[in-house]
Amino acid sequence: MTAPPLVILSGGAGRRMGRADKSTLMLAGRPLLAHLLDRLEPQTDHIALNAPADHPAPMGLPLVPDLDADRPGPLAGIRAAMEWAAAQGATHVATVAIDTPFLPGDLIPQLMLHAEGHEGPVIASCGGRLHPVVGLWPVHLRQDLAAALAAGIRRVTDWTEAQGAIPCDFPATRPDPFFNINTPEDLRHAEDLIGAAI
Repeated sequence: MTAPPLVILSGGAGRRMGRADKSTLMLAGRPLLAHLLDRLEPQTDHIALNAPADHPAPMGLPLVPDLDADRPGPLAGIRAAMEWAAAQGATHVATVAIDTPFLPGDLIPQLMLHAEGHEGPVIASCGGRLHPVVGLWPVHLRQDLAAALAAGIRRVTDWTEAQGAIPCDFPATRPDPFFNINTPEDLRHAEDLIGAAI
């Protein structure tokens, strides 16, 4: 398998951040999206941003809006990512969350390694904890996911468990490679951690 395309999920409402657009939050003097691109661009040639259709141009990235009008959460972003990747002829697509600036430098290679011989999703885990939106998704599951969303499924793990998802475990490091920024306090903590991640 060649490196799959990747979609950064940024379609959430950011309620705990005062409804801020997380992709433009400033961390160590740079937008959060820029930090993710530093980590992800060496791992794949094709990156897009999942965000509302009226989102400003995201640093030259393709914009992949949700296909579900009621914004039913990250599963909708994963579905949009699958459809986008399938249109490019890809067999898989990787996704990450916009608020995870310390992602592993070998995220995609490790997900791909775990996907060999497996037909379902591969989900990142660290220290025994799953990170359900960070994963590798076979695009042939996109119709099943569309049906699940139409049936009211909203929790990512409810759908991934039904698809036989397997974990891809990453070592716990400092900073936590899956630390996510949900609140202003988290953003301040990320500022404290950023020096350790460079």
